[in-house]
Amino acid sequence: MAEREPDFEASASALGYVYQLRKALHLCVSRLGSLDWSLAIEAGDDIEEVTDEGRTYYQLKHRAPGIRLTNASVDLWKTLRIWAHGIAHGQLDLDETDLVLLTTAELPKDSVGSWLQDHDSRCRDEVRALAALEATRATSKSDALVKPFKAFDLLTDRQRALMVSKIRVIGNAPDVDAVEKQLRQSAVTAVGRDHATSFLVRLEGWFFRRAIRQLRAGGQDAISGLDFDEVFSDLRNQFGRANLPIDEDIAGLEPDLAKYAGQPFIQQLELIEVGSSRVSRAVRDYMRAVTQRSRWLGENLLLPGELSRYERRLVEEWEELFDDMVDGLGAQAAEVEKVAAARRIYKWAMTEAPRRIRPECDEPFVSKGSFHMLADDYRVGWHVDFVARLMAVLEPAETTSA
Repeated sequence: MAEREPDFEASASALGYVYQLRKALHLCVSRLGSLDWSLAIEAGDDIEEVTDEGRTYYQLKHRAPGIRLTNASVDLWKTLRIWAHGIAHGQLDLDETDLVLLTTAELPKDSVGSWLQDHDSRCRDEVRALAALEATRATSKSDALVKPFKAFDLLTDRQRALMVSKIRVIGNAPDVDAVEKQLRQSAVTAVGRDHATSFLVRLEGWFFRRAIRQLRAGGQDAISGLDFDEVFSDLRNQFGRANLPIDEDIAGLEPDLAKYAGQPFIQQLELIEVGSSRVSRAVRDYMRAVTQRSRWLGENLLLPGELSRYERRLVEEWEELFDDMVDGLGAQAAEVEKVAAARRIYKWAMTEAPRRIRPECDEPFVSKGSFHMLADDYRVGWHVDFVARLMAVLEPAETTSA
């Protein structure tokens, strides 16, 4: 069987979508400090940015190294087709809109792209650029440019000149990997080199989810400067010395209760006759805490010994209340008294105990789940006789297996 050739076109298209999202995120990061802007993907254009100064449409072209944007380039004319169609049909108001073609391709000397670089560039020459476009229109026989030429023909001379005056071509733009490096440097600036990767993963994750929401809503749910500033600032704060990041995917986990049946922390709750809904919450908090801790450890976000010190604090606080309960019950306490006292200890652990692994990390499932993890290891318990009762349950099983 012949070896299947890679689908280069599909790969390039997929890379283009990643580039679009990553460049949009980079634009947002570059606007930090200013709140009066909004950004939408696939609304008016690949990227549409609105500020108090007006609107900018971005067309993005991610191309392999060595590609050149010539006067007859399909990338150039497909872009012009989109803009010309919008102008001709009253969908694009040039009085308030700037047009940007951003491409990783090279801009040959004395080409349309080179003449439409930044407005303060010495190379900019809108007259020569328009003349070159019209000459290409008149002489090219390319089938790929038939539709773009038809859209170009819809414009009046004045509209063409105005469109060209609004166009800015950015060539040799950073490619998808280079944009990632730019974002990573911003992350280093925000949280330091050690945590930059973890920070950027979470920022990109939020941005991609937010972009999907905006795409589903069209241009009605643009990402605002205020939204982005709040998310970026909150995420940066989570990587401070007094905090730890709480991940949305983990905070939203819902467990399969059957997988946890029979675990010691569940048996501990059965001893004090906790209702099924509270058992469900206990399993949820346990699973979230285990998963979040694992991620923190995997990303080296915890200090050496930090978890053991945190657990020690929880255990020592529990010991004070548990020993007080033991003294208060006495040797002749009835089972109903033992259960009632144990429930008070459990309520304290779930609602009143010192719950912060770091001063600003106040997510409840961290401490609640940590208590359930300690209960799973028999390091804490709720019922006054929890050790003897649970050991009695384990012994027959151990004897059988032996």
